[in-house]
Amino acid sequence: MKQFIVKRLAQMLFVWILVSMFSFSIIYFAPGDPLYIYMTPGATGHKMTDEEMYRMRESLGLNGNVVEQYVSWAKKTAHGNLGISISNRQPVLDQILEKLPCTAGLMGASLLLSLAISIPLGLLAGVYKNRLPDHIISGFTYLGISVPAFWLGIMLIIIFSMKLKILPSSGMRTIGVDSAWDLIRHGIMPAIVLGLNNMAVFVRYIRANTIVQLEEEYVQTAISKGLSKHGILYGQVLKNCMLPVITTVGSRLGTLVTGSFIIESVFAWPGLGTLGMSAINNRDYPMIMGITMFSCTILLLGNFLADLLYGFADPRIKQGRG
Repeated sequence: MKQFIVKRLAQMLFVWILVSMFSFSIIYFAPGDPLYIYMTPGATGHKMTDEEMYRMRESLGLNGNVVEQYVSWAKKTAHGNLGISISNRQPVLDQILEKLPCTAGLMGASLLLSLAISIPLGLLAGVYKNRLPDHIISGFTYLGISVPAFWLGIMLIIIFSMKLKILPSSGMRTIGVDSAWDLIRHGIMPAIVLGLNNMAVFVRYIRANTIVQLEEEYVQTAISKGLSKHGILYGQVLKNCMLPVITTVGSRLGTLVTGSFIIESVFAWPGLGTLGMSAINNRDYPMIMGITMFSCTILLLGNFLADLLYGFADPRIKQGRG
C-alpha cells in the first residue's frame, strides 16, 4: 500500500507541474503586454502607477527570463499565493475561496443525485440484459451522454421557469428570502443538468459490472442456498459493482468542474464557473491562472482520495498487486 501511495503522489506532482507550465504559458504567450489594458484609466478608472505596475508584474512573475519567471510564479502558487486580480486588485485566492462553497454545493448535489438514480437503473438494466427495461434505460443513457448541457439547461428554463413557472430560472437565492427550500428550488435544475452526463456514465458502468457479477459462481451458490434475488442483488452484487465506480467517480470530477463553468453561466449560479467566465471576459490573467491551478489541485486530490478508497476496498491493491 505504501508503494501504491508513493507512486500516486509522484504522478500527482508530475501532472501538477505540467498543468502549471500550461497555465503559465497563458500569460507568457498572450499577445502584447498583459497589463496594457490596465495601464490607462479607461479600463478601471484608475491609472496604475509605476510602483503598482512593478508589484503587479512581480505577482505575475513577469520579471526576469522565462525560466526565472516560471520558477518564481510556481513557488508562489505552490505556497498558496495566487496573486492579485487585475480587475479588482483583490487577492485571487480569497475570491476563489469565497465562491468555492457555491460550486462545491452544486457539484455535491449533482453527484449525489446522479449516484442515487444510476445505481438502481444500472442494476435493473444489468438484471434485464437485452430486454425491454435494458433497452429503455440504455436509450436514456445515450441521450444523457450526447445532449449538450447548455441546450438542456436552456430547455429546462423555458419549460419549468417561463412556461410552468414552478422553478426559478437563475441565481442561488431569491432576494429577501433566506430559507433552505428556496435554495433547493434554485439548485434543482442546475444539479440535474450538471449530473445528467455523469448519471449516464455511471449507469453504463454499473450495468456492465452487474452483468459480469451475475455470472460469477458466488451468485449461483447463493441462489442454490435459497437466498432471495433481491438480497443477492443488493447485498452482494451491488458491493462488487461499486468498486470500479469509486474510481470512476474520481475521474468524473473533471467533468463536474468543467461542466460547472457552463452550467453556472446558464443559470447565473454565483460560483467558480461564473468567476472564471468573468475573468476570461476581462482578461484577468491572475484569476484565470489561479482558478486553473486551484481546480487542478482539487481534481488531483479528488482522484488521489478515490484511489485510496479503492485501495482499501480491494485487497489486491493493499497487497501491492494493483
